[in-house]
Amino acid sequence: MRSHYCGTIDTGFIDQTIELCGWVHRRRDHGGVIFVDLRDRSGLVQVVFDPDRAEIFTQAERIRSEYVLRVEGRVRHRPEGTVNPEMPTGEIEVLATGLEVLNASETPPIQLDEYHADVNEELRLRYRYLDLRRPEMQQRLRTRAQVTSTLRRFLDDQGFLDIETPILTKSTPEGARDYLVPSRVHPGEFYALPQSPQLFKQLLMMSGMDRYYQIARCFRDEDLRADRQPEFTQLDIEASFIDEAELTALMERMIRELFREVLSVELPDPFPRLTYDEAMQRYGSDRPDLRVPLELVDVKDLMQDVDFKVFAGPANDPNGRVAALRVPEGAKLSRKEIDEYTKYVGIFGARGLAYIKVNDWATKGREGLQSPILKNLPDAAVDGVMERTGAVDGDLIFFGADKTRVVNEALGALRVKLGHERGLAEDAWRPVWVVDFPMFERDEKTDRWQALHHPFTAPGEDQLELLASNPGACKSRAYDLVLNGTELGGGSIRIHREEVQRRIFELLQISEEDANDRFGFLLTALKFGCPPHGGIAFGLDRLVMLMTASPSIRDVMAFPKTQAAACPLTGAPAAVDQAQLKELALRLRATS
Repeated sequence: MRSHYCGTIDTGFIDQTIELCGWVHRRRDHGGVIFVDLRDRSGLVQVVFDPDRAEIFTQAERIRSEYVLRVEGRVRHRPEGTVNPEMPTGEIEVLATGLEVLNASETPPIQLDEYHADVNEELRLRYRYLDLRRPEMQQRLRTRAQVTSTLRRFLDDQGFLDIETPILTKSTPEGARDYLVPSRVHPGEFYALPQSPQLFKQLLMMSGMDRYYQIARCFRDEDLRADRQPEFTQLDIEASFIDEAELTALMERMIRELFREVLSVELPDPFPRLTYDEAMQRYGSDRPDLRVPLELVDVKDLMQDVDFKVFAGPANDPNGRVAALRVPEGAKLSRKEIDEYTKYVGIFGARGLAYIKVNDWATKGREGLQSPILKNLPDAAVDGVMERTGAVDGDLIFFGADKTRVVNEALGALRVKLGHERGLAEDAWRPVWVVDFPMFERDEKTDRWQALHHPFTAPGEDQLELLASNPGACKSRAYDLVLNGTELGGGSIRIHREEVQRRIFELLQISEEDANDRFGFLLTALKFGCPPHGGIAFGLDRLVMLMTASPSIRDVMAFPKTQAAACPLTGAPAAVDQAQLKELALRLRATS
C-alpha cells in the first residue's frame, strides 16, 4: 500500500512520486490550501492538498485528526521561508495527487499532537493504543527495541545461549510475594509466576550450558513505585567458570557498547568501584549518584564528649552515627528553605536537621558562624568539624545524628536533593560498581539474619569461618551496577557446593525439612559436579527509562499497570464466574 515511510523522505526524493500511509497528526487550512502532517512510526511529513485538484481537495476538507490515509504524491522543495529545521523532513513536502481515506476517527479523548504533562495517567493508560501513537512514546519504544537488539547481539557474539526458562514454576517466596496460579488438574495446588529465573539459570550451569542469557518476564506482587511494576522485564545472564572480576569486566563492555550504539555516548573505561562500606560512609547509599559531588563526613568521634545529647547520644551508641554534609555557598539558604529540607529528611525518620552557616570563619573564627546549636559545642568540636569538612566562608554544614540507618537514608537522600536543586550535579553519565556487600543483615522485627541479596549468593572464600563466628561481618561475592543513582543490575558469584548452601539455609533459620521442600531440587543438583558460576540481572525497563530520560518505567512499556497494579485498558484484574472457580476447586472468602 505504500512505497516509503513518512519520516524517511528528504531532498533526495525531489520530483519522485511516492505512496505513503499514516495518521493525520495535524490539519491546517491556509487560504484555501490544506496542509496535513502525516504521521507513521518513522516520523512526520507535510502533505499539501491543492484546490486545483478539486476531487482530492474535497476529500481533504473532510479529514480530521487521526484519520487513516493513503496518499500518493510528488515530492518537492518547500517554498522559501517555510522550511522547518526542527523536522527531519522539514525541507520538503508532498503535493498530493491521490488520496484514499482508509478509516475515519472520532475525536480522540487525549491530545496526540504534542505532549501534555497534565493529561491524567489513568486516562492515557485506558486509551494506551492512542497514547502510543504520540511521537515521544513511539521513540521510546523504538529505543527499547534498539536496546534489546544491541544487547542480544553482544551476548550472542560472546557465546551466550538464549534459553527460555519456565513461567509456571514452584512458589519459593524470598521477600516479595509470588503471583499464584491455581492448577485445574491438581486441585488445591498452585504454580507461581517467577520472580526471576534465578534457580533455573543456576541449573543450566549445572547442565553444562556454560553461558546463558534471557530477556525474561518476571512477576512480583509488591508495593509499587515509579520504577516498579508487577510484571517487568530483565536481562538475565549466567556464566560458568568465571569470577567476579571477569564477569563485571564483560558486563562493562556490554554497557559501554550499548550506550555507544544507541546514544553515541562514551562511558568511562573502566567503571569506578566502591565497596559497600565506602559507599555508605561517603554517600549514605549503596546506589550513589556520583554526579553529585557532595559527601557525608563522619564527625562521630568529635561529638562523644559534648554536652549536647542530640549529638552525644548517637556518638556513643555503637549503632549510631553523627555525620556532616557541607553545602558549597549554602549560607544563602533562607530559614524557610532550611525548614523545607528539615521536613524532607523527616520522611526518612530523622527527627531534625541541625546546621551551621559559615558566614565569616576566615577572619572571625567561631564568631563568624551562625547556628542555634553552637552554644552546645565546645571549640574543639567546632574546629574539628570545620577542618574535617573543609568548609569555607559562604558554606553551610548540615548534620545528621541518629541510628546509622536513619542518618544514611536521610543525609544520603538530602545530598542528592541538594545537589540537583542547587545546580551542583554534573550533566553526565556516572556508572559505578558497588562491591563487597555484607552477606547478611539483621531483621530487627524477627531478630533473624536475612540474606542481603538472596540465599544463593556465595560468601568470600576467606569469609567461610565468619558464618559461624560473626555472620554480620561476612562479606559476599555480590556486585551491583549503579548509574546516576539508579541500580541498573545486580548479581553475584553463586554457591556451588551443597554443604555451603545448607550452612546458609541453616543460618537463615530455614529448617532442613523446609529447605528440602522448597529447594530440594537445587540441593540435589549441587551434589553432581556443579561448576563455579555467577551471573547478573539488569532491569531492562529501568535501563530504557534512564536512556530515554522518561519519568517512570510505565513510559517505556507498551502496556503497563498503574501504581495500584491495575490495567485501565482491559480492566484487569477482574472477577471470574463461579463456573471457573468451581473448576479450579476454589471458593472466595468475603473480605471486610
